[in-house]
Amino acid sequence: MKRIAFILSAFFVMTMAKAQTTVAPKDVNKLFEFTNSDYDFGKITFGKPVKYDVFIKNIGIDSASLENVQVGCHCTTPEYEKGKRFGPGQTIKVTLGFSGDQMGIFNKVATIYLSGGISKVVTFKGETFTPPSNPAPANAATEKLKSPSSN
Repeated sequence: MKRIAFILSAFFVMTMAKAQTTVAPKDVNKLFEFTNSDYDFGKITFGKPVKYDVFIKNIGIDSASLENVQVGCHCTTPEYEKGKRFGPGQTIKVTLGFSGDQMGIFNKVATIYLSGGISKVVTFKGETFTPPSNPAPANAATEKLKSPSSN
């Protein structure tokens, strides 16, 4: 009987300890509003670097800070002010750059880490292309328009 009581007590203590350490995850979309979190560059020239901005607006009731930005590959470069605090109603900016050194269709990710263990994965995509090295020759109709008419 004592053994059963001991086991039940131990089980109860472990259950209570687990309940106290389990914290409900915060819904990032209830605390922050992201602009350009899924960005499409469209077609860009191969090898030509491009950038775009992700704006993060604090729509919560507490101040927050931008802790880190991790990118998925070396072709993506983040620009941000680490530790930047912003209060309710304020907006901060993270600039994401892409080297353009991947031929064809690309899909990239970056994870933005905010205070309080909150994170958001943002994505961007596009397609690189190589422009023709020789411009198209002018056609005869275009040449006639350029030359003065003779009377």
